[in-house]
Amino acid sequence: MSDSAWTVDAADAGVRLDKFLAASDRAGSRARAISALERGKVFVNGEETGPADGARRLAAGDAVRLWMDRPGSSRVQRGPMDIGDLRIVYEDESLFVIDKPAGMLTVPLPRRPTSLSACELLKNNLRSAARHRVYAVHRIDEYTSGLVVFARSLEAQAQLKGQFRDRRPERVYLAVVYGHPEPAEGVWRDYLVWDEKALVQKQAHPRDPEAKEAISYYRALERLAGATLIEVRLETGKRNQIRLQARLRGHTLVGEQRYIYGPDHLRHIDFWRQALHAGRLGFQHPRDGRDLHFEAPLPGDMTQLIARLRTARSPRR
Repeated sequence: MSDSAWTVDAADAGVRLDKFLAASDRAGSRARAISALERGKVFVNGEETGPADGARRLAAGDAVRLWMDRPGSSRVQRGPMDIGDLRIVYEDESLFVIDKPAGMLTVPLPRRPTSLSACELLKNNLRSAARHRVYAVHRIDEYTSGLVVFARSLEAQAQLKGQFRDRRPERVYLAVVYGHPEPAEGVWRDYLVWDEKALVQKQAHPRDPEAKEAISYYRALERLAGATLIEVRLETGKRNQIRLQARLRGHTLVGEQRYIYGPDHLRHIDFWRQALHAGRLGFQHPRDGRDLHFEAPLPGDMTQLIARLRTARSPRR
């Protein structure tokens, strides 16, 4: 079946487009129907549709075309590539994984209308209007660098968000913190509440009805001059979680401007942003369930920071 067309009859009026296509005498399965929508192979009344149109309710008389051999609609799977300072690590018909630079928002914010976001960059650089859809799944802070996943359909977004809600994805960060955590590895477990007015995370009592549990597993990787390179594995993913949990233990992130601890002279290391990088990300593909794992190397500014602190720690000869 390379090019087929149907006219919706009264019996199918009100049926979702993806369900209509999934019939055995059409695409043959819902997975194939969604794939066809994502690759621009489906037209309704002569207009190209996309994955978000799968929920569209058909009307009697609608003309539905399934053009399986449409030129240029083969499976997309590219990466890595760059859009300015933004690096696309992986791309297929369901999702993007990007390596976001520090200083760039993950998604647009109403209070920051002129600030650049990774979501907008992706949308503006997609090849056609049919693929001009990007949906946020999770986010990292503006001045945190590293891996973020975006969905390319509402179905993929819902599936991926479900994984994050169930705490299934692997999320591993690298951070440089003041001092030397003792013990060298362990768990940070707190109850946090988001302050909507101050736009900060705050520690809360476990019985606070608005409090959410925050759990991180940390491990010291290298002692530096007045600081430590640590690895933090998230079990939960609250906003600013690592930044606040580190501060609550007296180990503020180097470069931290919001969640700070103690007098200024205790934060003597010069760095332009919080030294935090989302270095590893793993999850299941929203369509076929296969395991995906990605790594993003430390950016140059953090590499230079660590090298500087190693030199400062080295004994003079």
